[in-house]
Amino acid sequence: MTYIALNEQTLCDEHICCAISDKKCAQGYQLKKDWLSQQFSSDYQFIRLDERAKVFIEFGPAETGWAPVVAPGHLLINCFWVSGKYKGQGHGKALLARVVEAARQTGATGLVTIAGAKKMPFLSDGKWFKRQGFEVCDTSPDGIELLRLGVDGQAGSASFSEAVQKGIGPKGEGLVAYYSNRCPFTDHHVMQNLKETAQKRGLPLKIVHLDTLEKAQSAPTAATIFSLYWSGKFVTTDLSVCMDSRFDKIMQKALNEKVSIELV
Repeated sequence: MTYIALNEQTLCDEHICCAISDKKCAQGYQLKKDWLSQQFSSDYQFIRLDERAKVFIEFGPAETGWAPVVAPGHLLINCFWVSGKYKGQGHGKALLARVVEAARQTGATGLVTIAGAKKMPFLSDGKWFKRQGFEVCDTSPDGIELLRLGVDGQAGSASFSEAVQKGIGPKGEGLVAYYSNRCPFTDHHVMQNLKETAQKRGLPLKIVHLDTLEKAQSAPTAATIFSLYWSGKFVTTDLSVCMDSRFDKIMQKALNEKVSIELV
């Protein structure tokens, strides 16, 4: 298994696994590359299989992580994906081992990652991480967990920010979407599909672009790739809700008895 670590020099010529050939997301793909280029100066790492495949892991110091996490001395694992035919071949454990080794080299006391208490799109696979020894160190009212693994058994503390712990969503009526360019799919789905979907239904929509570190770290949601709220209540991290064909079903399922809403 050969893995390569991208850097500012190689990023231009190498793919970043997701949306490789999706023409609709070409702009988002470049925005993700631009975002990565900026993060490398903060010791961010993007390691992937040396194949045209979705097998990769992203991580960096939690202090400069684009998430409302308080975890000094930790590395924050962000996107981590082993897809399709590459599953079951040991890539997940091999990539995680690269993060553990990076933590040892930098003196980090532990690793943290954000997952759903139940499986949630665009968040880590909590069950898999727990099998590797990660433990829950904080939970948000929205059912999102912060998982921690001490490097070589070291103790340490990590938590969500106060804004996430309180679970206070955006004020006002209507839809509010938070998103960042950490994912190449967000720009197209939020800025085009969600706008069109909301307009078609006559639903008010506010879009909050988490385009700075400060905005991401102070967000009310732990899911800074994408989070959707309705009337201040968290709905989903599922980016496919932006699509006209998926919106009604996902909204009704997610909200259920939380609010009464007629989607027409």
